[in-house]
Amino acid sequence: MYLTRMELNTKNMDTIRLLGSQEKIHGLVESGFLGERKRNLWRLEYLGDRLYLLILSPDRPDLSIGVRRYGFPDDENAYQTKDYTPLLERVKNDTWWHFKLVANPTRSVASTPGERGKVKAHCSLKYQEEWLLDRAQKHGFELLPENFQIVERDWHIFRKGKEQGKNKVSIKGVTYEGILKVYDEEKFKELLVAGIGRGKAYGMGLLTIVHI
Repeated sequence: MYLTRMELNTKNMDTIRLLGSQEKIHGLVESGFLGERKRNLWRLEYLGDRLYLLILSPDRPDLSIGVRRYGFPDDENAYQTKDYTPLLERVKNDTWWHFKLVANPTRSVASTPGERGKVKAHCSLKYQEEWLLDRAQKHGFELLPENFQIVERDWHIFRKGKEQGKNKVSIKGVTYEGILKVYDEEKFKELLVAGIGRGKAYGMGLLTIVHI
């Protein structure tokens, strides 16, 4: 696995248009890979006043085309890629980590018993918090309500598909930050590389960690 960081030029008109659509950013991510399509996780992240695209991928990307259009092509560090394996190897049971997650907390709502439910976003703070707490055990980590907070909530509304008959897509993005404890390292590693929740193609589900 590889973790890549590319700075985006937010004064560039192409970049401004790019940021208006999760579908277009997804296209930028996929343009960095050849061959069989694999599941890549990504999200946007500000560090100070600089905006970066983070990508976690099974293969090392080549973002040179994307850099020329949306980044800083004259910067030798226009994008940087690191092997993710050393971090995964540090994940052990009973270790504590700072985490950040942008996810799409949803629920399934059926209008009649036995009917397949319709996926709807959790919009209240309470249920968005419960959504993450409910998934902690399944994914091998312990999380207490007092050890994390929701720091941002946004709707991402865009259109996907070909020019004719584009479909409107609305995704609720919720940013969680806090501290967690790993109790099942294998399950937790699976979460790190596979992501959590829906909307992974559109910038949701990538959980990043820093050891305490």
